Amino acid sequence: MARQTAESVQLSRVLKSQNDAVYAVIASFLGWTLDAFDFFVLVFVLSKAAADFHVSLKDQMTLAITVTLAFRPLGAVIFGLLADHYGRRRPMMANLVFFSVMEVLSGLAPSFGVFMVCRALFGIGMGGEWGVGAALSMEKVPPRWRGFFSGLLQQGYPCGYLLAACCFRFLPESWSWRALFFIGGLPALLAVFVCYKVKESDVWQHNRAETWSGLGRAAARHWKLFLYLAVLMTMMNLASHGTQDLYPSFLEQERHFSKAQVGNTAIIYNLGAVVGGVCFGLISDRVGRRRSIALALLLAVGVIPLWSSGATATSLVAGAFLIQFLVQGAWGVIPAHITEVSPNAVRGFLPGFAYQCGVLLAGNAAHVEAQLSKGSTYSNAMAMTAFTAFCLGAVVIVLGPERRAAAFAAEE
Repeated sequence: MARQTAESVQLSRVLKSQNDAVYAVIASFLGWTLDAFDFFVLVFVLSKAAADFHVSLKDQMTLAITVTLAFRPLGAVIFGLLADHYGRRRPMMANLVFFSVMEVLSGLAPSFGVFMVCRALFGIGMGGEWGVGAALSMEKVPPRWRGFFSGLLQQGYPCGYLLAACCFRFLPESWSWRALFFIGGLPALLAVFVCYKVKESDVWQHNRAETWSGLGRAAARHWKLFLYLAVLMTMMNLASHGTQDLYPSFLEQERHFSKAQVGNTAIIYNLGAVVGGVCFGLISDRVGRRRSIALALLLAVGVIPLWSSGATATSLVAGAFLIQFLVQGAWGVIPAHITEVSPNAVRGFLPGFAYQCGVLLAGNAAHVEAQLSKGSTYSNAMAMTAFTAFCLGAVVIVLGPERRAAAFAAEE
């Protein structure tokens, strides 16, 4: 009887731990999905917003994307340090509410200047969500499945893009572009779910920094790792933003797609992104993180001509599907990879800050591509950016460290 009772207690603990991990992944996935939705609604309404504010699309409006991305590192610092000092849950809830409010205020902006301020503040919120969510979920899931759940978590980003594409495609033409930003206020409700369902990370409780000075020293000890991760994240963000941000504008202005065609194409290539991320995340559990990322990036090089210069609408859609399958396939491995190589004590801060520094360095991709297209075409500008990012990214990843399935709870 005593043995059966002990086994029942042990089974109960295992099931509780599994449920806790599932809730953490769901919360982190939804947080990243809704964060990405709030970012990508702007991509679909750039031309309408530019007309409303009486500014140039290529010279001024694309800077709204750049400004959002530029402020993301500040958010990673603020919320990442809070997550390493106070735990993962409370900073995550605060972050969800903050970026939701900034999204709604973006839709209420009366002028281009106010709109840019709101997008900068939104960037702070966007920059804080990924690092906290990735640390929380990757610390809770079983190490042998970390790649799979990493791919699932990261695909919150294309899922957010997909939701934005669906809203853009199916909302009535008579609705203002501002309506999309008002819908973007809904993520604040996710904070309620986090409050009631998600438990604090045991790994953080075991390795928490008791003082701010101790946390600072822990971060400073790993500056070389930070620099490497920042370079890697620069290449990865150049690959994603260089293939995503201006693609709707390219289809609309250079290939003369209708609104429905642009929306449908975005839905299709984001479905490819979701599938690719989960597939390559699962592959990385078998063959390793670095090999999986490098393979996806090198395969993407071969798809560039079809994606950027396809002769027909069908070939462009096929190329867009394949390139996002591969780009987001590589990205699907990233949450597991960079949290695994990061020390326990600064896992909330270091991966997220490195990620967002990469965003800062690569965040001007859309504006640079728009400027390059003036002397050439969108097609050539995007192809040049993608080729550079894919090749350099593959080199950087193979030169770095790897700790596949590392035991996070172990002392370092």
